[in-house]
Amino acid sequence: MSVFASLVERLADLLQPLFGTSAAAAAIVLFTALVRLLVHPLSRAAARGQKARAELQPRIAELRREHAKNPERLQRAVLELHAEEKVSPLSGCLPSLCQLPAFFLLYHLFSSSTIGGEANELLSHRLLAAPLGGRWSDALGDGGLLGGAGVVYVALFAVVAGVAAFSYRLTERSMAERPVLPAGDGEAVPGMGAITKVMPFMSFFTLVTVAVVPLAAALYVVTSTTWSAVERAVLHR
Repeated sequence: MSVFASLVERLADLLQPLFGTSAAAAAIVLFTALVRLLVHPLSRAAARGQKARAELQPRIAELRREHAKNPERLQRAVLELHAEEKVSPLSGCLPSLCQLPAFFLLYHLFSSSTIGGEANELLSHRLLAAPLGGRWSDALGDGGLLGGAGVVYVALFAVVAGVAAFSYRLTERSMAERPVLPAGDGEAVPGMGAITKVMPFMSFFTLVTVAVVPLAAALYVVTSTTWSAVERAVLHR
């Protein structure tokens, strides 16, 4: 934690001439961009895996028809098909999983009053009028929706809503281009109907995260979500 706090402070010092009192917030955005650059090869691999899994759907549908009465045999056959084609069903999760440590570091860093037995000086940093260690509830209690901190959160919510709407359209288009094939005899795969309906709305859940975590962690989420939407649009063209 002390090492990570020093890294954020150093980045903030470098950015201070450009961003003034919001330099620490800019440092978090830069740190997030660096993390996403490191994870980008995994994102590219995940995009290739998604395309490969889509191309396997007709063969998987055939396996479902062939082993409709033997779920265990069906599961083995699907796993064997993925192994044969060198496609990992979990590859799409890797970019998100690799980012979790960075998110939790920021969360704990800006939730702790002390670091290494000393006062956490990072909590004194702000994004305009909003403290980086504060939350949405704190902003509402200090000036309300149109107070200085409240306006910062309103702007963040607007960005997240815009990115979520963009991601929603991308998801709908992707699902229209690669519809879920029936399991056999025209019957849909159990549970897939509900997943298909919910999936386009998943990006809107980011709004909840931004509202409940410290502002520093919220900046990470907003920056990473925006990056993901742009990256997804480029990789899935």
